[in-house]
Amino acid sequence: VYWKARAVLARAKSGADGEADRLAAKAGFESVAGQMNFYGKLATEELGGRVALPPRPAALSEAETGAARGHAGLERALQLIALGLRNEGVREWNFSLRGLDDRELLAAAHLACEREIWDRCINTSDRTRGEIDMTQRFPMPFRTEVLAKAREIGLDPAYMYGLIRQESRFIMDARSNVGASGLMQIMPATARWTAGKVGLTDFKPEMINDRDTNLRLGASYLKLVLDDFGGSQALAAAAYNAGPGRPRRWRDGAVLEPAAWAENIPFAETRDYVKKVLSNAVYYGALLGAPPPSLKARLGGNIGPRGQNAPVSNRDIP
Repeated sequence: VYWKARAVLARAKSGADGEADRLAAKAGFESVAGQMNFYGKLATEELGGRVALPPRPAALSEAETGAARGHAGLERALQLIALGLRNEGVREWNFSLRGLDDRELLAAAHLACEREIWDRCINTSDRTRGEIDMTQRFPMPFRTEVLAKAREIGLDPAYMYGLIRQESRFIMDARSNVGASGLMQIMPATARWTAGKVGLTDFKPEMINDRDTNLRLGASYLKLVLDDFGGSQALAAAAYNAGPGRPRRWRDGAVLEPAAWAENIPFAETRDYVKKVLSNAVYYGALLGAPPPSLKARLGGNIGPRGQNAPVSNRDIP
C-alpha cells in the first residue's frame, strides 16, 4: 500500500490527473498511517505527521494483577521457565492467554515483567489492540548498563535497544540455531575477534552469556560496523544480521533511498530484521526522551556504491 501510494504520488507530479493522483496517494498513506510498524511510520511522515507514542492505559488495579498472579496456567508456565524448560513454559503461557481481553493481557504481561521474563512480557503485550502499554512492549532491562556502554563508545542507545529487542527479547541465555548467544546474539568467532579489538585479553567462549561481557562485545561490534558503513543504521543492521560482506555487495547497484534498499534485501530474514530494528529504535528513542522520533531520519541518506573518496572498507570485520 505504501509503495503504491508513492508511485501514484510520483505520477501526480507529471500526469494530467495530478490532483486526482495526489488525493489517491493521500488516501493510500492514510490507510496505513499510525500502524505500529515500519510502513505505518513512513506513511505518517509522508503525510507530514510525526510518530507519536499511544496514550498509556489506566493503571492496573489490584484485582487485575491479582487475577493474573492467581491464574494457574500462567503460574505453571513461569515455574516451567524457572526450571529451565523454556519451550514447555512458553507453550503453556501462550495456551493460557487464549480468550483474554486487553486488560487481562496487560495484567499477564505485567506479571511476566515483574518476573523479568521479558519475551513473554513483550509478546503478551503485543497482543492488545485497544489499550497499548509501550513500556511493556518496549521494556528497557539493564538500562543503566546499556546506556553506559552505548554512551561510552558513542552508540545511540535507542538503536542498541532496538537491536537487542529483535535479537533476543532480552533473554540472557538465548542461543540461536547457528550458535549465536546472549542478549546481543554474538557468534563465537565474532566475539573472539571483537574481544581482541577492545582489549578483552582474558576472553573465554563461556563469557559470551555473561550479561556485561555480551553487552560490551555486542555494542562494540555494532559500532564498528556502523562506522564502517558511514553511520548508516540500515546497512549496519544488515551487517549485524548477515555479516558485513553481504550488505557491501547489496549496495553495489542503483542508488536507492534507504527504505527501498531495505525492501530489496534478498534475504527475507535480514529484510525483516532491518525494518524491525529501525522501527524499534524509533520507539526506544521516544521512550528515552529523544527529540521527536523520525524513521526517515534514522534511515538516513540514499544507499549506493561506496563513494570514491569514502574510506576503504574494513575487510577484517567478520
